[in-house]
Amino acid sequence: MTLGPFFPREFAEGANDLAKGAPGEPIEITGRVVELDGRALDNVILEIWQADAAGRFDNPGFLGWGRAATDAQGNYHFRTIKPGAGAGRAPHINFLILYSGLMRQLQTVMFFDHADDPVLKAVGHPNRLIAAKEGQNRYRFDIRLRGGEETPFFDD
Repeated sequence: MTLGPFFPREFAEGANDLAKGAPGEPIEITGRVVELDGRALDNVILEIWQADAAGRFDNPGFLGWGRAATDAQGNYHFRTIKPGAGAGRAPHINFLILYSGLMRQLQTVMFFDHADDPVLKAVGHPNRLIAAKEGQNRYRFDIRLRGGEETPFFDD
């Protein structure tokens, strides 16, 4: 028996567009969530939270939170704004991963480039936290849950 929680497909619908009416540079983030062997994971829930274009988390005009689910090929998609730097941190987007059978939530961070940031300095494989730029305003951030190329995850 697989451990829950179990997410209905509708759980993430419509929550993946953070850019609606938000000031700043609109961007798209896509990626794929895979297992150790590269197998795609369907219906993984990804939640993101981020600063606004000025690097602030406390902007009442920008929620800064979104949710998406992977499809059968493990793909996800967010539309948001590019966050600014703030409070000693480089521009980044925080990810929370939820999946049926995981015993805990997984947390990671996506950066846009190699920057002077304490999290990037603390990670043994910082390249695994850098999104690939795929054209103007498009970024790809793949997540591997286990194995030698595992995405770095962080405790609360």
